[in-house]
Amino acid sequence: MKNILVIGCKDIYLREFMLKDLDALYELTLQREITDLLPDWISTKDQREKWLIEDIQENKDFLEALPSVGEQCLRLAIVLKETNEMIGWCCSGIEDELPPPNRGISYAISKDHRGKGYTTQAAQGLINYFFNQTDVEELSALALLHNVSSNRVIKKCGFNYIGTVEIGKKEFNNYKIYKNTKI
Repeated sequence: MKNILVIGCKDIYLREFMLKDLDALYELTLQREITDLLPDWISTKDQREKWLIEDIQENKDFLEALPSVGEQCLRLAIVLKETNEMIGWCCSGIEDELPPPNRGISYAISKDHRGKGYTTQAAQGLINYFFNQTDVEELSALALLHNVSSNRVIKKCGFNYIGTVEIGKKEFNNYKIYKNTKI
C-alpha cells in the first residue's frame, strides 16, 4: 500500500479508500443497521462508485494540505487486520450544522463486527492522527440520542458532552475533544 495513508490500531487499521473497496462499501450501505442511522449513505452502486472516486480524490487533497487541513475531508476504511476485510469507515469533515470550529468525526461498522471495540479503536486512531499530524485543535462528534453504542464510543474516546443540537428534525448529543486531552 505504497503512498496510502494507513493508521495502525490494535485489531484494525484505517486506510484511505481505494477503488477495490466499492463492493464492500456498497454492501455495508445496504445494512439497515447502518442506513437507519446514516440515511445519507444510501445509494445505488453506480452512485456509490462515483462518490468513492470523489472520496479518493478528496483524501489526496487532504494529504497534500497537511498539516493545515482547513475544510478538507478525510474518509478512511476500517480494515480488520486478521483478514484484511473492510468492515466499516471512519471519517472527518466539517459539520456545517455546528458553529466553528466544527471539524467532526463519524464512523460506521458492519453489523457483523459490532461490540468488539473496533469502532472505538478506529475513532481513537483518527483522533490521535488529527492531533499529532495536523493543526486541528479540537474535534466534534454527534450521535443520535437513542444511538447508545455511538454515544458510548464517543465517551470512551474522551469527548466531553456539550449539549444537544437539532439537525434535520432529529436530536443529537453534541461532543467535543481538545488536542491536550489524553485518550
